[in-house]
Amino acid sequence: MAKRRNPVRLVVALSIAAVLAVFLIWTSLAGGTPSLQPSELEGKTGEVGLAGIVVGPVSGDAHGSGLAFTLRDIEGEATVPVVYTGSVPDLFKVGREIYVKGQLTGGTFVAKTDSLVTKCPSKYAPED
Repeated sequence: MAKRRNPVRLVVALSIAAVLAVFLIWTSLAGGTPSLQPSELEGKTGEVGLAGIVVGPVSGDAHGSGLAFTLRDIEGEATVPVVYTGSVPDLFKVGREIYVKGQLTGGTFVAKTDSLVTKCPSKYAPED
């Protein structure tokens, strides 16, 4: 005689899947941090994401007083000084596009610890 399966397992599994789907949709649409470039920072308050190109010089210690560098618009000339503490990706260097989270404080963008992400270099992109 075949055992009759309990539908409770199916209902629980589908409920969990539905909750996860709603969470993913919500975080992709409503959640998250606004992403800006240095030219768009003025007047913004609270935490934002900042994208740009690292321009030198890079000084300081990321695990001490902070790594100091300047970030420029990807396709512009506006810049902002940045102070960052935390781990530094291997691909971080002058000329690289990066993304970092933080807030503008007294004219300097103070980045959250361990929020620095580098964009893959163009050498990995197909040639035109």
